[in-house]
Amino acid sequence: MTLNDGPLVHIQNFRMDFGENTVVRDLSFDINRGETFGFLGSNGSGKTTTIRALLGIYQATAGTLHINGRPFRPEDGGSLGYLPEERGLYKKESVIDVMTYFGRLKGLSKPAAVAWSMEYLERVALGDKARLRVDKLSSGQQQKVQLGVTIMNDPELLILDEPTKGFDPVNRRLLMDIIEEQRKAGSTVLMVTHQMEEVERLCDRVVLLKDGVAEAYGTISEVQDQYGGTTVHLKYSGTLPDSAHYRVTLREKHYAEMAVTDAVDEALIVRELVEAGVMVRSFATTKVSLEEIFVKVYGAQNDRAGE
Repeated sequence: MTLNDGPLVHIQNFRMDFGENTVVRDLSFDINRGETFGFLGSNGSGKTTTIRALLGIYQATAGTLHINGRPFRPEDGGSLGYLPEERGLYKKESVIDVMTYFGRLKGLSKPAAVAWSMEYLERVALGDKARLRVDKLSSGQQQKVQLGVTIMNDPELLILDEPTKGFDPVNRRLLMDIIEEQRKAGSTVLMVTHQMEEVERLCDRVVLLKDGVAEAYGTISEVQDQYGGTTVHLKYSGTLPDSAHYRVTLREKHYAEMAVTDAVDEALIVRELVEAGVMVRSFATTKVSLEEIFVKVYGAQNDRAGE
């Protein structure tokens, strides 16, 4: 039930200490009703800690963490769907029995839970697996079951931690379509993922968390503008000259991507290439991608960690 017209999730000046170790410090962001919000960061940046504090699993050292204008309470669970990175299903029971059990916990009648579960299993190509024990499914198939359990109560807030981890491209697209359907049906989605193409396709706004601090926060476009620059996508023949106006970030046979210095006229680059004897077959520009931003923000950190 909606208690106010403000943001669905409000986090302000959140700090989380474990002994002398500060995991998250002075973190503030809002998630508006009906949006899909990307919560990004490398491993160990504080994402899971923040979610657990938001859900009352951890007691925050300081700050405000509200859902619907107040701290989360267990009795509010009926309006929440949470898919943790560490999945949890009763693996010795059949798929349909497990889904029906969780459906009953979420307030559905048994017939309604069975009907919803069978329709969902057909949707994700598991209709013929309904009577199998969960432990007979592949890990990817179990993930599909877990997602079904998460969304079967049409939650107002849907929290997804790496929802497509380990999926092939076909199943990743299927799961992304389901997530988008949930948003269109009225869910607010908080998504934790390392798949930047998912973020660019689905998310309205994002926060990038690094070492427990918000590195960037805003719409996809605002974050791209914050890190500046333009990427040139060039199909060509010849040899690319060195230039003070761009830096080649990807070089393949007859194709290159170049990071362009801010405020450089694109026509100047084309003229420079032509004067150097390069045959320009196609020339297109885009803003810096989220993947490039992610690498820029976390690359050095991951190198130090040996990841």
